[in-house]
Amino acid sequence: MGLRRTLVSWCGRHWLTAHGVAVGPGLVLYGLPIVSRCPGSRIVLGHRVALCSSPRYNPVGVNHPVILRTLTPESEIIIGDDTGLSGAAICAAISVRIGAQCLLGANVTVTDCDFHPVAAPGRRFINDIRAVPSAPVIIEQNVWIGMNTIVLKGVQIGAHSVIAAGSVVTSSIPSSCIAAGVPARVVRELRPDERDNIEQSAVAQGNV
Repeated sequence: MGLRRTLVSWCGRHWLTAHGVAVGPGLVLYGLPIVSRCPGSRIVLGHRVALCSSPRYNPVGVNHPVILRTLTPESEIIIGDDTGLSGAAICAAISVRIGAQCLLGANVTVTDCDFHPVAAPGRRFINDIRAVPSAPVIIEQNVWIGMNTIVLKGVQIGAHSVIAAGSVVTSSIPSSCIAAGVPARVVRELRPDERDNIEQSAVAQGNV
């Protein structure tokens, strides 16, 4: 099984590079992701990024492969070192930045745009992504986003925070806390022992 994953990762690296993705060393692939990069846009994977695109390798399975999609020539998706995604869909009209050591659980969706205008007239037929509301998304380092969570445009999630499974994040979340719900709200701050362990881990990895 280890040899198979190594072969998939090696082939996948070349496949991603051929699709214009900048890939750091140590990439780990569990199945091939879906990549759709608008010409001129950027998709960057840091060192030792792990992408799980097969239900075989996730305890609760994934609904689809990892999706990395940019929608305009100015778009960017940046994923930091040691971050892992399981069946996550990342879609950028402007910018989605995910920091180092993050965990995106099964079927998380992150998008920086609304895809369609709120105004009713002609909504079905407006295909220009620049005509709909968009705002960059920033997920800082060491954030854990639980399965089936949706992160929407303009959100910033602070370092070390945890977003509970099934949440819908519509506004920014501060660092070192747990947030949950629809829409997501802060439930509590991390206890000192939780925060200290997390911060020491980040320091050990050279990410702070």
